[in-house]
Amino acid sequence: MHCNILSLFPEYFHSPLGTGLMEKAREKGIVSVDLVNPRDYTLDRHNRVDGRPYGGGPGMVMAVEPVHRALQSISPPGRKLILSARGRPLDQEMVRELSGEEILTLICGRYEEIDARLLEIEDIEPISIGDFVLGGGEAAALCLLESVSRLQPRFMGRQESADEESFNQGLLEYPHYTRPREYKGVRVPDILVSGDHGSVDQWRRQQSLLTTLRLRPELLQQSRLEPADYTWLRGVPWNRPGRNLYPVLLHHPVVNKHGQTCTVSLTNLDIHDIARVCRTYGLPRYYLVTPLRDQQELAARLLRHWAEDGPGGEANTTRARAIEQVRVHSDLEQALEDVRQRCGQEPFLAATSARDEGSATPGDIRSILRERPVMLILGTGHGLAREVLERADALLRPIRPFGEYRHLSVRSAAAITIDRILGDVW
Repeated sequence: MHCNILSLFPEYFHSPLGTGLMEKAREKGIVSVDLVNPRDYTLDRHNRVDGRPYGGGPGMVMAVEPVHRALQSISPPGRKLILSARGRPLDQEMVRELSGEEILTLICGRYEEIDARLLEIEDIEPISIGDFVLGGGEAAALCLLESVSRLQPRFMGRQESADEESFNQGLLEYPHYTRPREYKGVRVPDILVSGDHGSVDQWRRQQSLLTTLRLRPELLQQSRLEPADYTWLRGVPWNRPGRNLYPVLLHHPVVNKHGQTCTVSLTNLDIHDIARVCRTYGLPRYYLVTPLRDQQELAARLLRHWAEDGPGGEANTTRARAIEQVRVHSDLEQALEDVRQRCGQEPFLAATSARDEGSATPGDIRSILRERPVMLILGTGHGLAREVLERADALLRPIRPFGEYRHLSVRSAAAITIDRILGDVW
């Protein structure tokens, strides 16, 4: 594989390219690299490669002309990539894709980026190595080059080393150990010195799953898992992030289609379906709030019917397991007090609305859950009354903020919102 790197600072690459496996790969001809400096392709006597941005603003912009001329000097350039925070995220799947290319050309920006016209003139793919900002594309180019080079035949001492590394199967890698057998009271796991290679392979697989679950649980959604993996993971004790999320289905005060404050009736489907969502995601409680005595009595009858010792619960034990988490209160304050007593903390109130008023994201609420309980307030009728929205600590933005149709049932909205807040497979 051959790689061209366009950079204003080619010296940045001298040490990394002359170190370790990369140096050996270049000596063996497995990987070759040419460094091209756009400053060599300027036409003015000062070798200017930047200019002030049109429209004003801080910083400088790399000029399109010297970069374009430098790019045209490369023949053939192969697949052209620019390292940019606006690019497609670089992951192991893309690394494998790029490793099959014979020639890559990497363009490293500096300052406030390169003049955007370069991407209109040339077929160049923006690539990002993460959601953060660097001083230039050089460090990102090194990350890309090394990750792609490691998948070239004969780059690694053993091909198995590349096959077993993190992300190869969508999982993080298992932990490694070497001598001594014990250090400062910590011993190497006995299984690794047992000589039972089948058990060692199983242990490594399980440790890879466990490491991924603890550190990057979202990766499990895309991982290639075996039936035995699912069985083992179900038995792993794990503090689910939803343990402090408390949905509240509010029937008063809400608004009708005319915007008037009102009280609406309980709906059997809302009780059952949201309860099952809560049970699926491991939420501790689900509150129904209604001030109407007859509605409270109706809810109590439904819950008794589906309780474990009720006729519905005896016929459908899974329904009973979901329903047992439901609590009925006459107002929001009662539900708040129940959470205070359970958690010993004042809960954070996150209200929901299909209007354009909200700005909080599911990620915001997920971060708050790490520190304190959150009550997720869901409205019936045509949404929560103004007094509830004003009392809330945050208002979530609509599920489809840019869509023209916003008329989901509260059951659907609850399921989508809970899934987005918790954000993992647990």
